[in-house]
Amino acid sequence: MGDLGISTHMVVLNDDLFDEIEFDAARTGDYRRAALRMNHLAATAEQTGSMSRAEAYMRAGDQWLLADEPAIAAERFELAMADGGATFADPRAPLARALFALGRRDEGQALIRELDNEGTEGKSDPRTCDLIAELLAEQGDMDGALHWATAGADECRRRGDRAELRLLLSLRYRIRNDLGLPEDDYDRLLDELTADAGEGPRLRPARPAGGTADS
Repeated sequence: MGDLGISTHMVVLNDDLFDEIEFDAARTGDYRRAALRMNHLAATAEQTGSMSRAEAYMRAGDQWLLADEPAIAAERFELAMADGGATFADPRAPLARALFALGRRDEGQALIRELDNEGTEGKSDPRTCDLIAELLAEQGDMDGALHWATAGADECRRRGDRAELRLLLSLRYRIRNDLGLPEDDYDRLLDELTADAGEGPRLRPARPAGGTADS
């Protein structure tokens, strides 16, 4: 097939191809090269496989962010939005991160408010909730981060997605710990999931237990 699918022969967009590029980038640290290759594939490969063109643009945008090129990343996320195909998360979430990195904080916040104002529909994807919660936590908006982490955990429970739920509960626990909040029902659920995975208990802050799974 040539250099990871880039050749004169027809190439079909698929997850395995992009996973291989991402793995190579993580190994070498050359995220710019990975982003360029994904750009090429997103623009030229056939959309007849397991991946939409929008997803390809999203994953290229992620690599541009890792390459510290938020302006190009923002363009990729906007292309994903314009395409409208299925993606691993709402493109507005990583686009908000790119806008924050560009110093366009108000625009990034506007995208997050737009998703929030859509109610349950805007929070219907746990991965989107995770991305926004992580971003807001990095920006110091711990209350906002908790709101999104809790929304994502709620959606995971509705779906029965234990793997993603555990990730969101871990993030949520760290946020609540930073806010100085006491242990709640979701923290105890995290203990159960961690025990089921055969790992040791999480470290608890020296505070009394109590409360419920409030955001």
